[in-house]
Amino acid sequence: MRTMVKLLSVLVLLTMAVSACGGGGGGGKFRIAVVTPSAKNDLAFSQSMYEALVKVQEAKGGPDKLEFVISENMFVVDDAGAAIRDYASQGYNLVIAHGSQYGSVLQEIAPDFPKVSFAWGTTVDTFVDKGINNVFAYEARSEQGGYVNGVLAAKLTKSNVIGVVGPIETGDAKLYVDGFIAGVNATNPDARVTVNWIGSFSDVALASEAAQTHIGAGADVMAGTAQMVVGAIGVAKDNGVLWFGTQASQTSLAPDIVVANQIYDWSGTILEMMDLIDKGTLGGQAFAITLANKGLYIEYNSAYDLPADVRQLADDTVEGIISGSIEVAP
Repeated sequence: MRTMVKLLSVLVLLTMAVSACGGGGGGGKFRIAVVTPSAKNDLAFSQSMYEALVKVQEAKGGPDKLEFVISENMFVVDDAGAAIRDYASQGYNLVIAHGSQYGSVLQEIAPDFPKVSFAWGTTVDTFVDKGINNVFAYEARSEQGGYVNGVLAAKLTKSNVIGVVGPIETGDAKLYVDGFIAGVNATNPDARVTVNWIGSFSDVALASEAAQTHIGAGADVMAGTAQMVVGAIGVAKDNGVLWFGTQASQTSLAPDIVVANQIYDWSGTILEMMDLIDKGTLGGQAFAITLANKGLYIEYNSAYDLPADVRQLADDTVEGIISGSIEVAP
């Protein structure tokens, strides 16, 4: 009887020890929660994070080693804040607020959960200057792939009129558009780029109207960024206008007219955060995905017959940006 009691006591102590290890270190399951402003299959910003988490989960050995959950379509910031707080209270190791609009609620919530790591992007602000030490930040140097897409666009336009459909002039959207324009100007000074900022990341109808305006002005090539571009791509497809995408692959929407996409791959950044958390660093660092660290890369549409010399120029441009011989304005 005494032996049985001792055995049960040992088992209880072992269970408590395993539980105390949590999900971060000690070989336990790591748990990540993410809040996104749009659907995980939006072919843009939210999908880029979802695909990265799937990739990281596979790299870590599957759901038994890494669990992640996602709350989609959290375009209302107060709703997103409630979800972030709920995940933190459940003890997730890392809670990702995937949208720069979530910064204000994150500042309020993070101090209430000092043992939970948070991350948000795209930004470089970790709130360390405000005494908060458990928030990571991440950004995409999207002007780099934007420049490459701009080079391609400049070589393929016949009308020398290029249209860009932008959401709000901020963050990685502005960086991408600035880089795209710089690439066009460096390659074809005769080409004219017109940008229409529609004031929304999600208004598909407005994106469609902006695309129609560009085409009416003679554009035969277009680009854009954010989840609302599905509307613009539909208009481009109907009018045989070439399209350049960013954030996630948009080729499936219009294989005949999508030339290339700049892809965001956040998996390396997530793995770095996980490693830091396992070692006891819960925040205070900012990360950037670039062409050099392969967090950004150019995906060419194999169904589009891109001339070999134009493809080579784009590849050379990528190498130039990585080596520093080509400077892309921030």
